[in-house]
Amino acid sequence: MEYQTEAFSLLELFRLGGITMWPLTLYSIATIAIGLERIIYLSYHNLQIDDMGARVSQMLADGDYDGAVEYLSPQTKRRMGARVLLALVNRARDLIKSPGGFSEKSVERAAGSEATVCIGSLESGFNFLVALGSIAPLTGFLGTVTGMISAFRAIAEATDVNPQVVAGGINEALITTVYGLIVAIFAMVFHTIFSHVVDKFAGRVEKNCSDLIVEIADSQGRGREQSA
Repeated sequence: MEYQTEAFSLLELFRLGGITMWPLTLYSIATIAIGLERIIYLSYHNLQIDDMGARVSQMLADGDYDGAVEYLSPQTKRRMGARVLLALVNRARDLIKSPGGFSEKSVERAAGSEATVCIGSLESGFNFLVALGSIAPLTGFLGTVTGMISAFRAIAEATDVNPQVVAGGINEALITTVYGLIVAIFAMVFHTIFSHVVDKFAGRVEKNCSDLIVEIADSQGRGREQSA
């Protein structure tokens, strides 16, 4: 005995899914757009910082603050870490030349403020991914409810109940649920991967900045001892 199956096209699945397929389609487009935009943005901005931190540390050990600024300035367009280190070096250089002298807290605030701005730009769109990951399955479940309502209404109106009577409502219920979950899965996968990349960058920034601040403070302390 041969069985024949009907291959549904995307348009047919969209039609069977009912009205809730419209917002779900918009959610899927938004998820893909945000994901691709973040991939391009994070790929464009080199998030490596350890190499710059080592180079700047060597320059500061020699007291070459101006050289460190010249080294970092051209890299700030594509390297977020360069922006943070440049803010740190500039603030440290200004404080060393000022009558009040070097202040670790002031340098930490300068580097922290710039790091906050950089990380904020890297995390742009993350909240939308979280929202899409929450709203998409809820919208899919809404389609499930409306589909079951359609199925029970068809049963109530039919004089002879058979599988074809309720098939339309069940199709709508299952298709919207699956579609909503797929959109949510993509949104959360994007968010998880991107968050890991940004968190790793934030951790490296914190370590390099802390190391540089300690080195500058130690060098200033040794300088005061030698002067005394």
